[in-house]
Amino acid sequence: MIFQLVQQLIQQALATQLIEREDEVYARNQVLALLQLEEYKEVEIGGSIPEIPDLLEQIVDYAVEQGIIEDIFDVKDIFSSKIMNCFIARPSSVNQQFYEKYQQSPEQATEYFYQLSKNSNYIQMKRIRQNIEYKAATEYGELDITINLSKPEKDPKSIELEKLAKKSSYPKCLLCIENEGYAGRIGHPARSNHRMIRVNLTDENWHLQYSPYVYYNEHCIVLSETHTDMKISPVTFERLLAFVEQFPHYFLGSNADIPIVGGSILSHEHYQGGNYQFAMAKAGADWSFTIDGFPNVECSVVKWPMSVIRLRSSETGNLVEAGAHIFESWKAYSDEALGILAGTGETPHNTVTPIARKNGDLFELDLVLRNNRTSDEHPLGIFHPHADVHHIKKENIGLIEVMGLAVLPARLKGELEEVANFLLGKTDVVADYHLEWANELKAHYGMIANESNVQAMVREEVGKKFLRVLEDAGVFKRNEEGEAGFRRFIDTL
Repeated sequence: MIFQLVQQLIQQALATQLIEREDEVYARNQVLALLQLEEYKEVEIGGSIPEIPDLLEQIVDYAVEQGIIEDIFDVKDIFSSKIMNCFIARPSSVNQQFYEKYQQSPEQATEYFYQLSKNSNYIQMKRIRQNIEYKAATEYGELDITINLSKPEKDPKSIELEKLAKKSSYPKCLLCIENEGYAGRIGHPARSNHRMIRVNLTDENWHLQYSPYVYYNEHCIVLSETHTDMKISPVTFERLLAFVEQFPHYFLGSNADIPIVGGSILSHEHYQGGNYQFAMAKAGADWSFTIDGFPNVECSVVKWPMSVIRLRSSETGNLVEAGAHIFESWKAYSDEALGILAGTGETPHNTVTPIARKNGDLFELDLVLRNNRTSDEHPLGIFHPHADVHHIKKENIGLIEVMGLAVLPARLKGELEEVANFLLGKTDVVADYHLEWANELKAHYGMIANESNVQAMVREEVGKKFLRVLEDAGVFKRNEEGEAGFRRFIDTL
C-alpha cells in the first residue's frame, strides 16, 4: 500500500510539473528515505489518483502507524512539508524560472509561482476550501465575508509540547527570509516546501511569497530581507508603487505601523498584495479636490465607510510626493470635536494604511486615514470596532479588512447556525454575546424566516455588522459633521 501511495504521489508531481521524468527516481528515493524504507517494489497504478493533499495525509498516517513520527499536529505538518520538499527545485532555480517567464509577461511569472506554491502544498488548498466565503451587498459595493476555517486548531499534545519547548530566536519571526526551507518545530510552522522570489524595490532586497492561507486570489506577501519594524514613510509609497510598476496586475498595500490599527505583525516590515479587486478599489469618488503644488495629481475622497483619499497620476513620483505631503499633514492633525488627536504626549496616534495599484494608464495611491487613540468608553480603540459588533468582529482592522474583506473567526460557523435555528424557533439557545442581536433579528425576520431563506438572512446581517465595523474604524464619519471635518483637513493641505 505505501509503495502505491508513493508512486501515486510521484505521478501527481509529474502531472503538476513539480518534477520532470528525469527526476522521478531521485524524488522517489528521497521520499523512501523519509519513510525509512530501504527498498521499493514496483506497483501498477490504474484509475483516478487522489490529489496531493489526500495522498500526503495517507502517507503521514503510515508514518505515524510505523512509529516514524509522533501523532502530533505540528510533527505531522513538518513531515508532510519535508515530503513535498523532495519535489521542489532550490530557490535559485525557482527564481530563474520565474524571471524567464517574467520576460514573457509578469502575469506568466506570478501564475507559475502561484501554481508551484499550491501544487507543492505550501498553500494548503484543501484546508482553504473549508472556509465559508460569500459576498454581502451594501451601498458601497459587495463586501467579501470569510469565516476562516482553514487553520486547524492545535491538538493538546502540540500545545503542551510548545510550552515545554526550548525557546529559539531562529527564525526571528514568521516573515524572516530564514523561513525559506526551514523544517519547522513545535510552535513554528513547517516551511521545508517554502520558496521566495527575490524582488528589487528602490534598490533594496525584498522577497515575494504567497500567504499559506490565501484569503483571495494570489494573496501575496512582500517582505523585507532585513528584520526591521513596520514603518510608514514616503519610502513606503515608493516601494509600493515600484512593485505595481513591475507587476501591474497586482495591487500592494501596507498595514499601518502602530498598534490597534496595525492589523498584523509589526516587528517585520512587509506588505500584502495580490491579483484581486476589492470593493474599495471599485469605489468611486465622493468628491474631488486639488492640492496646490501638485497639478498633475487627481485627488478625491473615496465613497467608502472608512476615510480614504485617492491620488491618481501617470507618474509615480508625483504620487509619492503628494502622498508624503498628505501623510505629514495627517500625522500632525487634530480635531478635538471629532475625537481626533495627533498624539498623547510622545505617543503618536495618526498614521495611514496605504495601497497602490495600476488602473489603466494611471497609477493610484490610496491613503486610508487611521487613528489608534483609546478612551474609557472605547478601551480597544475609538476608531476600532465598538463593543456592539464584537460578537462578530473584535480583532484589529488591518489592510485586508480596510479594503472590504472580513476575516471572521471560526467560532462563527456553529454560532451562526444556532442563530439561524433561533430564528426558525428550533432552539432557544444562542451564545450570550449573540443574544441581543438574535432577538433583534427574530423581531425583524421571525414571521418570514424559513429553511430556504434563513441562511441568506443571517449572512446579510453579518455583512451589515462588518459594514458597521468599517464605519467604526473611519476617522471622519459619513455624516454632515464628519464630512465637514474631512473638508477641514483637506483645506489644511
